[in-house]
Formats: sequence, structure tokens, C-alpha cells
Amino acid sequence: MNYRLTVMTVGLFLSLLALGCQSKSDTPEPGQAVKAVEKSGPLNVVSTVGMITDLVRIIGGESVTATGLMGPGTDPHQYKARESDIRALAKADLVFYNGLHLEGKLGDVLHRLAKKKTVIAVSDRIEPAKLRETSASAGTHDPHIWFDVRLWMLAADRIRDGLSAAAPSRKAQFDANTEKLLADLRDLHQWVLQIIDTIPKERRVLITAHDAFGYFGDAYGIEVRGIQGISTEDEAGVKDINNLIDFIATRGIKAVFVESSVPKKNIEALVEGSKAKGHDLRIGGELFSDAMGAAGAPEGTYIGMVRHNVTTIVQALK
Repeated sequence: MNYRLTVMTVGLFLSLLALGCQSKSDTPEPGQAVKAVEKSGPLNVVSTVGMITDLVRIIGGESVTATGLMGPGTDPHQYKARESDIRALAKADLVFYNGLHLEGKLGDVLHRLAKKKTVIAVSDRIEPAKLRETSASAGTHDPHIWFDVRLWMLAADRIRDGLSAAAPSRKAQFDANTEKLLADLRDLHQWVLQIIDTIPKERRVLITAHDAFGYFGDAYGIEVRGIQGISTEDEAGVKDINNLIDFIATRGIKAVFVESSVPKKNIEALVEGSKAKGHDLRIGGELFSDAMGAAGAPEGTYIGMVRHNVTTIVQALK
């Protein structure tokens, strides 16, 4: 074991614990000026959710070693930092996270880590007018920005700029990789518009376990309902489920969807409750919401995840 790294890891862990006892108002916002990292090898870049890690890998190319903290099936809303996360953060040259309170308890750790390292929220340059407000409290926004491909293009720009500031000599490479990525994302956006348009308008209703697909609905013209709220920490009551069952029956909805990172029990309750009222409802498939699929699978990339979700939705609702 590397003794120096172990000491660094323990030191960082203890400092984060100490900082965690401070008032949040005493901590600076992430997104400070990025310090250039002078090193010959790849930058060590740590990201939270897989969607960000995928962008970092594409934009950074061979100049980056990308480490993601949250793998397939992980719910970022309720995620807590593990010892392995602390070790990864101790070695990081640069840290990217989503922001907008997506990362739950880990968000506080990242805010405090910004006192020691460059920490960037990929959402921090998106105009508030482009964000969906939530009913949780004034000034809070829906964090699931990756479901509007155009917003995720802005996240890619933010990552490119952060990497370029950290390694100015590699800016041309980051720019070229980003331009190719943005072209692919523009094509993806148009593809989603076209395939969603094949669903009859009266059937364009997407019901999932939690309200993660709001940006998707706004961008691509589909009504979205979730059993739970924006965060999976929001509890769904019996009344909420019964109201949704009535809505499903009234609209004649054929299918609802489970999510890979959320327990299925509430969706299964919708199906059983609908059948008890004489309405045939089925589970239309599994969608990836807060986490991507397994590494090496098409759904293990951002573009592959979006294509899987849209294809699954269209096949079930047409």
C-alpha cells in the first residue's frame, strides 16, 4: 500500500468530517477558477453520476483518466460517500458533479471539498430560465438536465472548459473531441423528436416511479407523471397512487415504466390497482433515469441510454 496516499486519504477524510460540522453558509460555492495542473500524464478526473463520467471520457480522451463514483443502479439522491470515494477524491486533479441538489448527501462533501480542490458543477452555467422549478421550495430546480439533450450539450461545454483550464496545453484536443460529441448530440436530439412523433398524441403519457423525466417531456412533447417527486426521498402516499390509477384509467394508458435505480414496488402497485378496477395496465419496460446501464453495454453510454429509453417508450405506447 502507498503510505503517502494512505495518509493523504485519511487526512482528507478527517478534514471533510470536520468541514461537515460547519454551517453550509460558511462554505464557498464550487466553480471557482480552475487551477492549471502541471503533469505529463493524464489528468485524474472524478465524476459523480455515469452520464457525466461518459462525457469526461469522450472529451478528455487519452489525456484523462475518468473515474465515476456512482455505477449502474445507483440512486444519487440517497447516495452517501464511501471510503473508496474518499480515496478517489484524494487523488483527483479535477472533480465534476451535476449540482442542483442531485447528489444528496454527497453534495455537501463536494461543496466542502471545493476548499481544497477544483470542483465544478456541470449545471452551473445553465441559465435559470432553462431550468424547471420544483415545488420543494423557492429557487430550487429539477436536477435531471440530461433528459433534454440540448441542456446536456451545455454540460459538455462546461466540461470542455474545465478540462482546458486544468490542462491548457491540451485545449485543442478537448475542443476537437467536444465538437465531434456535440455533432452526435445534435443528431440524437433530432432523432428523439422524430421517433417520439410516431406515438399518437393522445397516447403520449409517460408514467414512471419518480418525477425524473420532466425535461424530457418539455423538450419532446410528452406528458410526464411520476409517483414520487423530483427526489426519490419524496414519499408517495396511498392517495397519490390511487389518484394516478384513476388518471390512468380515464386516459386509457396502456403501459407504465420501472426505473433501473428505483424500487419497482410503487409501479407494481399501479399495475395491480389498475387491474382491480378493470383496466389492463402493464409494465412497458425498464428505463434508465438517474444511472446508466452496465459498462460495455450500449446503455452504459449517455447516447445509448437515451436511445434505449426512447425506443422502449415508443414501443410500449404506440
